[in-house]
Amino acid sequence: MPTGPRHVAIIMDGNGRWAQARGKPRLFGHQAGARRVRQVVEACPGLGVKYLTIFAFSTENWKRTQAEVAGLMMLFKHYITREARALRDNGIRVRFIGDRVRLEEKLVSLMDELELMTADNDLVHLTVALNYGGRDEVARATKRLARDVAAGRLSLRDIDEETLPRYLDTCVLPDPDLVIRTSGEARISNFLLWQSAYAEYEFIDTLWPDFTPEIFARIVRGFARRERRFGAVPG
Repeated sequence: MPTGPRHVAIIMDGNGRWAQARGKPRLFGHQAGARRVRQVVEACPGLGVKYLTIFAFSTENWKRTQAEVAGLMMLFKHYITREARALRDNGIRVRFIGDRVRLEEKLVSLMDELELMTADNDLVHLTVALNYGGRDEVARATKRLARDVAAGRLSLRDIDEETLPRYLDTCVLPDPDLVIRTSGEARISNFLLWQSAYAEYEFIDTLWPDFTPEIFARIVRGFARRERRFGAVPG
């Protein structure tokens, strides 16, 4: 019997265009987008969504202007500081995925603190992809796997398609059932490449700051009408 998605991943696109359409700087759109995150997280329990993964900053986003990148990093720190208590008190467990090496020490410290603060929560598991890229994740996972083989902790003959996921950033999470991309772009932009092999996709024209809980609910409920065959034929 079809059911709703347990794990939803979202490519939150369109903040900059939303701001520019209003004659505002791009960072204004990112600030509006951050406010939407809270509303979508709060909608998850009522929709049966246990896991929510959001794409906040990609490994390619460093190519943006220095001013925009600096503004985004400041916004991330402000968001974590402002929302930490509410996330903890509302039963949200927060995790961050991505390569932290390039991030500034203060931001990483705040990320670590928020993960620790919410570690016992289980209502919704919110995963934030920050300095994340799917290819980069697979490359880093492969290096860790190779080190284990070289050290004798893992046998080459025992490696199969179930092995690599144990080395991915998302090793403790189920694969996403549904991936949503806002803003009218129909591409996956290097997001959860391995994990989304059998995910359903929903590409919508709505810009992320206009993505309401009602739109989210409509997409989640529509998921139940999809027939997921995983390579098999209809029964």
